[in-house]
Parts: sequence; C-alpha cells; structure tokens
Amino acid sequence: FALHNLPCELTLMMLAAASVSYAPAVRPAARASSVVKMDIADKAGLENLAVQLNPVVGYWDPLSILDQSEDNLQETIGWFRHAEIKHGRVAMAAFVGYCVQANGVYFPWKLTGGPNPVMHADISAAGSPADQWDALPFEAKCQIIGAIGTFELIGEYSEILQMNGEKHYVRGGKPGYYPPFEGIFKAGLWPHPLPYSLYDPAGISKKRTPEAKERGLLVEINNGRLAMIGIFGFLAESKIPGSVPALSGLIKPYAGEYMAPFTSDAMASIYQ
Repeated sequence: FALHNLPCELTLMMLAAASVSYAPAVRPAARASSVVKMDIADKAGLENLAVQLNPVVGYWDPLSILDQSEDNLQETIGWFRHAEIKHGRVAMAAFVGYCVQANGVYFPWKLTGGPNPVMHADISAAGSPADQWDALPFEAKCQIIGAIGTFELIGEYSEILQMNGEKHYVRGGKPGYYPPFEGIFKAGLWPHPLPYSLYDPAGISKKRTPEAKERGLLVEINNGRLAMIGIFGFLAESKIPGSVPALSGLIKPYAGEYMAPFTSDAMASIYQ
C-alpha cells in the first residue's frame, strides 16, 4: 500500500458515525444461559434474540411481517436473518473501505496494462470514494461485479452447502453461514484451488468454543447494524451537505448517482 499520513478526519468520521448510530451495549447474560440459540424458528425466539442484541429497543416489527407469514414462518425468519447478517457484513466492509479511500490510501502499482496504464494513484486522485468508482474503467467494474456475483452464487447454491453439512437458510440452515472453498475443489466445481476461504481465512473461528462463536455472532449483528447506519450517513452527507450534522464538513460532496454504478458513456461503449 501507499500509506499516506492519515489525517485526524478518519478518526473523526468513525466517531461521528458512531455517535449518530450508537447502540447500547448488550446486557451481560447469566452464566447458565451463556449459549445464544441462533437456530430460531418462531417469533418467541426472535423476541429473545432481539433483547440480547439490544435490550433497549428489543423486538421491533412495525410491518407485522411475521404475523403475515404463518404459513412459511421458518423460511421468512431464515431469509430476514440471513439478509441482515449479510448486509451487515457488506456494510462493515463498505464503512472501512470508504474511510480508507477518503483518506487517500491506495495500491502503488498499475491498475491496467498497455502503453498508457491507469495507476491506482490516478483513481485515488479522482475525488471521493464514489468518484473513484466512476473513474474505474468499465472492464474493471465488470470484474468486480462478476466476482461479487460468483461469491453470492457459492453462498446460495444448496449443493455446495450440502457438501459442508449445511442446508440453505430458508430450509432450516444456519443464517449467516458461508461455505468454505474446500468442498468445491473436491467436487470439481471450481477450476483451481484458492489458498483461503472467504469466511475465516486464517482459521481463527475454528479454535473458538461454540459459546464464543454464538456470542461473536451477536457482536457481528450489532456491529453490522451500526455500519449500515454509518455508511448511509456518509452517502447522505456526500449528496446533501448538512444532512448529517455530525459529519458536516468531513465528507467530500458527490455529484454523481449512487444507484447508477455504470455510467451512460460506459454502457454506450458496449454497442459501439
């Protein structure tokens, strides 16, 4: 990495986002019930989980989704819980990535080949993190979206989950579970082995007790909720300066469209 001196704005942004979306700490559980049951199949289980995650807010279902899903309650619970965990993980990565890119941290090598290569420094100089995305070549964006789609397919494919002794989350499987890559290689579904799995690449989680894993998932859900609010705080402030008072003056404005990841010029180039 080309690590520049990170200004104090990085710390200020983290603290500001945390102050906007602060969630109270989880109330210590009694020793006899230290294991958190994550295989939830009914409303009572969700209510208990909600209290453990945030005893102040507790269970909150303003749209009464579960009351309208009596015929497929287990599937609905699995779908929403997995969606929250997954989006929380994406938001945590996005929050950290935004802070890194906003402070001018980039790789020191080339992004593209050829006689006139695009450097990572060129992308970083484009402006805010969103401007940097707009500055990427169209082919680079396709590779990023394609990689994300591949990871999504691996996590959703029931056959791959079964290779690792798990089921799909709407079929009684564990919400938030992502299969390791080893089973894919053994079955010949992947062209070549990868050195690390996407989840727990260093194998740290394997050494933890079941109780520690369950408590760690509670922490992950809370941090994911915080990150979802934090990253949207960044995006809102960049589009409407002053909309997030705690971030006023810390976030560069963005004139583009977040919901249009491919520019019209890039799309037009496909048909030239």
